[in-house]
Amino acid sequence: MSQHHQPAELAALGRTWVEAWNARDLERVLTLYDEAAVMTSDRIPLLGFEASGTVRGKDALRAYWGKALALVPNLHFSLIDLFVSPDSVVVFYENERGKRICEYLRVNAEGKIVQGSANHLAH
Repeated sequence: MSQHHQPAELAALGRTWVEAWNARDLERVLTLYDEAAVMTSDRIPLLGFEASGTVRGKDALRAYWGKALALVPNLHFSLIDLFVSPDSVVVFYENERGKRICEYLRVNAEGKIVQGSANHLAH
């Protein structure tokens, strides 16, 4: 069943997501996610986590992001644009290395993120 959220709510979630990362506040980031959230990224296997590229559940997210944050002391996301649908927001941003990334965040009825996918430019 699709959940319908107002564009302003989803845009606010996207901005909060960027602010939480820029504060390096992992617990604040995690409050935005459902307990059963899944996250997919090509960085996940590179850091020694799931070979599939997907981690499942908040504890796995905490472990993965905790390791990632420790490796990127100067992490900073500069928001470029936010794209919304009735059940998702795509956060288009530039990271501290000047790489442009789109993060697809699907939300449930409660407005918590249940699925995240980091999408990098195809070269």
